[in-house]
Amino acid sequence: MADFLIMITTVDSDAAGARLSRSAVDAGLAASGQVTGPVATTYRHLGAVCEGIEWQVTFRTTDDRVAELEAHVVAEHPYDNPEVIAVPILSGPQPYLDWITRATRPAGG
Repeated sequence: MADFLIMITTVDSDAAGARLSRSAVDAGLAASGQVTGPVATTYRHLGAVCEGIEWQVTFRTTDDRVAELEAHVVAEHPYDNPEVIAVPILSGPQPYLDWITRATRPAGG
């Protein structure tokens, strides 16, 4: 697994995205969370093609925090079956990557 990851999910409102982002950063599971949107979404649900408006939330985290972050996002998410995926960060300036590590360490750690 990569040392650093970006986790992505979508939610139904800007406020839900802000709550999810804040709670993950407050818990030390993500160094940051960004809410982007609105975005137009097309998806298949219960056999039908649907369209809607969502907000995307992206988190930066480390490999040793990704499982806890995923569990947190799923538990706090407004959807019953949310998309929660993680992709590796393959490259980045070392000071930035060091910041991700520091920001995801437990307080006093």
